[in-house]
Amino acid sequence: MLTLDREQTTALDYNVVNTSIQKTFTAIDRFEWQAVNEILQMREQQLYLQAGYKSFEEYCQRELCTWGGYRRINQLLGAKKVIDAVGELGGHIKNERQARPLLRLVREPEKLKQAVAIALKDNASPGESDFAAAANIVVPQLPRKKQSIQEPMVPKIQEPVVPQKAIVTVSQQSHSRYGDEGTIEADAPNRWQQIVTFADGERLLINNADLDAASVQFPRERTYPAEYSEAIAALKEQHKQELERLSQELRIGLQTEATAKAEEQVQEQLLTLQNLYKQQREQNVQLQQRLNEMESLRQLEAENQQLQQRIQELERAVEERPSQQWGNTMTQQATKALNKQVKQALEKTIDLRSLAQEPPKENAQECLRLMGMALKNLASAMNNTQALEAAAIILGSEPTPIAIAYRAEQLEMLPQAVSDIRQVLAQPECSWEDYWAVAQEYEVIKQDYWAELTTQETDLITALQNASSQPDRIGIGSIVAHADPYRTLYVAKGEVIQDLGDEVIVAWDHWQNDSKKTDRYFRDELRFWQPE
Repeated sequence: MLTLDREQTTALDYNVVNTSIQKTFTAIDRFEWQAVNEILQMREQQLYLQAGYKSFEEYCQRELCTWGGYRRINQLLGAKKVIDAVGELGGHIKNERQARPLLRLVREPEKLKQAVAIALKDNASPGESDFAAAANIVVPQLPRKKQSIQEPMVPKIQEPVVPQKAIVTVSQQSHSRYGDEGTIEADAPNRWQQIVTFADGERLLINNADLDAASVQFPRERTYPAEYSEAIAALKEQHKQELERLSQELRIGLQTEATAKAEEQVQEQLLTLQNLYKQQREQNVQLQQRLNEMESLRQLEAENQQLQQRIQELERAVEERPSQQWGNTMTQQATKALNKQVKQALEKTIDLRSLAQEPPKENAQECLRLMGMALKNLASAMNNTQALEAAAIILGSEPTPIAIAYRAEQLEMLPQAVSDIRQVLAQPECSWEDYWAVAQEYEVIKQDYWAELTTQETDLITALQNASSQPDRIGIGSIVAHADPYRTLYVAKGEVIQDLGDEVIVAWDHWQNDSKKTDRYFRDELRFWQPE
């Protein structure tokens, strides 16, 4: 900071003095902000109570009256609120005067930041007028009607309002002479004030509302002429309309914020439900596979029980007949048991003679499966290798019991597979994902069920597969533009940064330097961007 000497004033340079002045005012602003932090500590921690002050207002009026008192402190605290609400842009507000026109936007942080950004757009170091103009652009302020009222001449009061030499006490805590007693020795200049002389000789003009005396009745209300009353009523009405407008704007802002928050919660719930649906679907697939495995195990257990029964019958036949009656390899009882086992196997098959007389019109694969199973059961019962090979040829598998049984289980799923696939293809808005969710369960018998489908059904599946392979769906990372050619920004370029299901969030390149950088659209409102 530069100290000027009268003898050296003429020798100083303009730039030096100008720089010193700017540094001085900068230091004043910095120390003023530092004082705001200390004032907040005094108010929030109620340190003024230690000095006997009953309120923060009383402390400011008594201790800080030299620097503007409670009114100036309120201005500084209001500027502090503005800087805290504006965030990173608060460094461009240098003092309280610049923050004063922005105080009315402190309850709407987004508008407040927008006003600061507008002020910084045209001037890197904006002043108070720049911030005021920017705030008026964001939220226009209604002009106040000026009323020119010619004040009438007020006649002097001939008679004193109160008796002379009345002792009164100052009852207003914010007054500098709070608690002191004084005497009214002169006539009152008007109906709402008194001239009070204190013990130290000081004479002050004090409002009646700030005085208290048990023996003196002061008029507490001012009386105005008719012109003044009309002007006051007009001001009150204007103030009431302004309050209604502000309350309506606040209500609209709160409704908008609540709507946005509700939409966000609904989107989160939809995502949660979609994830839950996928998990349940995967669990259902696993349970279906488990049920199929359990059904296969149940069939194997039933076959094992039948074999155990057959063994027991053979053992009883051996015990009941002596070895001489067996002949070459088996007795009549063993033959009966074998015939019984063969008969039980044939009960589960179809009559091959009926197939020869009338060929099947539908589901030929099922007939072949039944024929193969009949030959397989006969081969197992009679230990006939040729019957086993014939069953393998019909079923299309290796000539082993395990391979034939596995192939039979596959063909047993064929009717259900054809039914499920046709049910999916019959849906009006069928997609490749819907078809594949069902078809992948029967992928192992794809050739079998493909032969059962009609030509129209196979063509539909092929068309769905070709449509799914084309990357025509707008998603995250897609470079897009407006689909409507009559839009002003039809050639504007943007990138999809978030997928909301039916809608997407697009960040436009021409909004990079603006406060609003993104917006949400339906997919049919956008197209893939093509360079000119």
